[in-house]
Amino acid sequence: MQTEAEKKIFPCDICGSRFSRKFILKTHMRKHSGEKPYCCGVCGKSFTMNSNLKTHLRTHTGEKPYRCDVCGCSFTSKSYVKIHMRIHRGERPFSCEVCNAAFTTKSDRETHIRTHTGEKPFCCKDCGSTFTTKSHLKLHMQSHPGDKPFSCEVCGNGFTLIYVLKRHMQIHSGQKPYSCEECGSKFRTKSNLNTHMRNHSGQKPFSCDVCESKFSHYSFLKNHLQTHSGDKPYVCKICGTSFSRNHNLKTHVRIHTGEKPYSCDLCGSTFSNNSILKTHLRNHSGVKPYSCDVCRSSFTMKFSLKRHMRIHKNVQTT
Repeated sequence: MQTEAEKKIFPCDICGSRFSRKFILKTHMRKHSGEKPYCCGVCGKSFTMNSNLKTHLRTHTGEKPYRCDVCGCSFTSKSYVKIHMRIHRGERPFSCEVCNAAFTTKSDRETHIRTHTGEKPFCCKDCGSTFTTKSHLKLHMQSHPGDKPFSCEVCGNGFTLIYVLKRHMQIHSGQKPYSCEECGSKFRTKSNLNTHMRNHSGQKPFSCDVCESKFSHYSFLKNHLQTHSGDKPYVCKICGTSFSRNHNLKTHVRIHTGEKPYSCDLCGSTFSNNSILKTHLRNHSGVKPYSCDVCRSSFTMKFSLKRHMRIHKNVQTT
């Protein structure tokens, strides 16, 4: 009976790898030649294998047929599900030689290593800003005008992909077909419902490889990781200030527009973000959650407590 090694009778003349079938060798040779005969008709990106092209096309259609049985996240390929499962099993096979931090994927380790080297290899062709990951560069590119052929007839916003436009249209229609059986909350997408359900279960399946903080959704983890990488891909078009999170950029833009969408029901005062409104409401309720450990004085804001603590420091030094 032939061994596995004996079955692989087609060798690569360049690297010595061996294969059991000639067509597999031909596919392998494209790695050396750089040949990519399978081209995407939507964006023009090329691939060495037809199967890779099929997986790529799902990024345009939004199709994610492979689902995680643990948290409900969906993926474009089966291999991505296998990699994702390492998060739930706690597997971190790739470790950093500098600080011994461990990671679930090789690419995550490579991104982490850049925090030691300071390398930011992904550069914006329009403004020269550099980033540690390609995904952060893509987010940044949204701050520059580009080709967005699919536009919303209601508000005029443009989108690069038609499925993203369809998802956006649900904002205007108010359609929320997915409802929570626990509390009745409704959501536009099934993935948003799955994320919400973790509020009831307390499940936080996504953990940071750097500091081990845990999150209920992968997008929350991605936002958190930017605090380690230092990347700030969201840029204000008016003044150029950059932010690590899109939410922070939206709040910042209100400084320029003067928009104050959050109003106090008691006195009518308006605010640019919800957190400032919550702080303001303490003036009406009398709640002062920040107390001094030295003299027991209480304050509505953490900043006020810190400023107060200087009094005690000055007393100690005199």
